[in-house]
Amino acid sequence: MTAPQPDPFPGASRPDAPGGETKPDAAGQEPSPVAGLAAEYAAKAGLHRTHDGRVDVLRSAGGVQGIAESILPGLLFLVAYTITRDLTVSLVAALAAAAVFTVVRLVQRRPLTQALAGVVGVGISAWLANTTGKAEDFYLPGFFTNAAYIFAMVLSILVKWPVAGLLFGFIRNEGLDWRKDPDRLRAYRLGTWIIVAVLVLRLAVQVPLYLMGPEGFAALATTRLLMGAPLYILGVWVAWLVTRPARDAAPGGQDAALKP
Repeated sequence: MTAPQPDPFPGASRPDAPGGETKPDAAGQEPSPVAGLAAEYAAKAGLHRTHDGRVDVLRSAGGVQGIAESILPGLLFLVAYTITRDLTVSLVAALAAAAVFTVVRLVQRRPLTQALAGVVGVGISAWLANTTGKAEDFYLPGFFTNAAYIFAMVLSILVKWPVAGLLFGFIRNEGLDWRKDPDRLRAYRLGTWIIVAVLVLRLAVQVPLYLMGPEGFAALATTRLLMGAPLYILGVWVAWLVTRPARDAAPGGQDAALKP
């Protein structure tokens, strides 16, 4: 049994409040619309906090089931195409895996957002690969998605609303106060750059493999799996570590448990 979770949205609009009501802060004042939106964004991003103050990276990645949902369709596509060299069979295998996860979530009565997003993503990839007849095009949409995330995160840094601050700030009960502290703002900008670096690394490794055509397919598919959820988890963990407040870096602090 896990300990009760601390409220990560003090003084902000609770996205899970009945009827979408806004809770006033400790002073009895209504929170700013920006604080409410940021709190809702942090919640929808899927990041979670353990009872001892750490970011629960595994749960934030969707848990074991969520990671399987992100990896298995691509893995089945790779295995099926390597064995059969039949693009249609391989695409059906990937789509079937994504559909099975959606059914599983229906049976479990769990939110379908992640599974449906996976089905849509695999569906678009399968349609493109089937249209062009090139197996490597199965991975092409992911490049554009990756580039869009890079653009959004770099933009958030430039306008001084770094994504890492929006995500981690509410997990740490900092709200938006970190924006008033130059050191905290600098730390969260650095944390966001780390996540950007992970996304850029994906493109730097995978795009050349894609451009190799059929000769680079196996390496592209393999690196896509390795640089998916595993690399995301590593990037979030490192970003969390480098954005620790000084008061939490001391022994016994909230983030002390994250030290290697």
